Amino acid sequence: MDVVEQIRQTASLLEIASQYTTLHKRGSKYVGLCPFHSERDPSFTLDPDKQLYHCFGCGAGGDVFALVMEKEGLNFPEAVKHLAERYRIPLPQKGADAARAQKTEERIYKVNEDAQAFFRRNLHATEEGKKALAYLRKRGLSEETIEKLRLGYAPASWTALTEAFQARGVPPELLLKAGLVVPGRKKEGWFDRFRGRVMFPILNLTGKVVAFGGRTIDGSAPKYLNSPETPVYSKGRILYGLSLTKDAVRAKGAIVLVEGYTDFSGLYQAGVLHCAASLGTSLTASQVSLARRFAQRMVINYDGDAAGRTAAARAVSLCFEQGLDVSVVVLPSDLDPDGYIGRHGRDAYLGLLEKSRSGLRFLVDMATGGRPPATPEAKAAVLRSILAAVDKIPDPIVKSEYLKQLSSLFGVEEKFFRSVLKPEEGPFPAGETPCFLYAEKRLLQILFHQPEFIPFILSEAPEADFVPGGSRDIFEAVFELHRASASVTLPALGARLDKERLQRLSRILIEPSEAATPEEALDCLAALRKYSYENQCKSIQHEIIRCQKAGDNERIAALQREKQELTKRIMAL
Repeated sequence: MDVVEQIRQTASLLEIASQYTTLHKRGSKYVGLCPFHSERDPSFTLDPDKQLYHCFGCGAGGDVFALVMEKEGLNFPEAVKHLAERYRIPLPQKGADAARAQKTEERIYKVNEDAQAFFRRNLHATEEGKKALAYLRKRGLSEETIEKLRLGYAPASWTALTEAFQARGVPPELLLKAGLVVPGRKKEGWFDRFRGRVMFPILNLTGKVVAFGGRTIDGSAPKYLNSPETPVYSKGRILYGLSLTKDAVRAKGAIVLVEGYTDFSGLYQAGVLHCAASLGTSLTASQVSLARRFAQRMVINYDGDAAGRTAAARAVSLCFEQGLDVSVVVLPSDLDPDGYIGRHGRDAYLGLLEKSRSGLRFLVDMATGGRPPATPEAKAAVLRSILAAVDKIPDPIVKSEYLKQLSSLFGVEEKFFRSVLKPEEGPFPAGETPCFLYAEKRLLQILFHQPEFIPFILSEAPEADFVPGGSRDIFEAVFELHRASASVTLPALGARLDKERLQRLSRILIEPSEAATPEEALDCLAALRKYSYENQCKSIQHEIIRCQKAGDNERIAALQREKQELTKRIMAL
């Protein structure tokens, strides 16, 4: 029996579902309010014998894996790991190196949880900690918020945490791997990384502590100190607070992105729950991709100073690239989100969110400084900078609409914008999209820059039928080379692809890109499958309309069944 089937037979769907909604027995089944949409009358039905659920209101349905994936925002491998850990089911053994790495990660998770407990005790049970607690209350945080955010305090001692762990037999080398200590410079020994700071634990989506952020309360520098990169923590792949707010973000259909954990705590305390923090202003593509799991709209709200606005402009470009609807809240230059709410209140802040500027309009204002360009040359330079961001938008319809808006704003005919973009795009066969979807581009970067992922991707998708038509031949050529045990390089593809395809491919491969994880590769596959299925649904709907006009009811019934099957596949992703 494989591990997936073992989990399916061991895990209790009723137990898992009861975490998200109250269920009542009705005959052999259980019913309750749907955890996926708001409703007054219960339409969510769970069959414990079949281990399946279905909502007759929104159509959501599936097994225990589908439920966990949807509610926790996990992909399938993450859901398998999550359920295996909950029900203490061992996952298949990996190679020796991978097994050692996994063991190290598990030990770091345990150390982090213990460190978080240590910090919480110090916040509530020491005189020094009580001063930190008074500081948090002065900032307006209630006891409930302090508990929910699991805040703590690192005492102003060089070795308090180190000694506490050493007394329990935890080696300092493990604390070093977890980012909790630093080695002494002049002599042997280990010192606490965090000292005299309010501590904010950083959690992953499943609620595990992966890192910490510390804020000084006595004015010493640096004001903020964060954990370094560790085997379980990569700053550019985490959104602080999302483990707490993901349900609110999903329900709202939008995520408010702030810079740091103090901004997040201020919004959370004020009841603005659909928010998360990027832990700095250098938003990454991985963080945008993570946000897209829960919402299709992002409202960026960094500090109101010049640095915050510049960072917001970079973030808008990243959101454009991934097809996210993005807008920006611009604060007064002397305020951050927490400060604004403290001074003006929750209602005024919500009013700002409602009046946020569209991403395009914000880029225009940033490029022009709010004033029309003084010369034709200045106008051309401004427009080229904005077009560079707009050109990243994968949806040609959205891109076209933005070009129309730019035409209206600057009094320049739309055709001239298209002539500027055309040399960048190069020639394409008729009917093909002139740019890659983000998931399409990212997956190609992964295949070329990390070829060790190719067997994994092939095991998940042996054929390239999940890829849009414009790049399918590229994926097929890559897979052919791998099956022939040949290196996947641009020269090797030269015999299989025409010049235009190679130019398109080389252009995206030369772009800077981050190292990927298996989870990110799976996310790309799921996004492409969803895109493919949605396009098939649109084609079927057009055919249904044609058949309705022709009175071909038998054909309509078959098409509706086909569309229903595709819809199920989309929901299962």
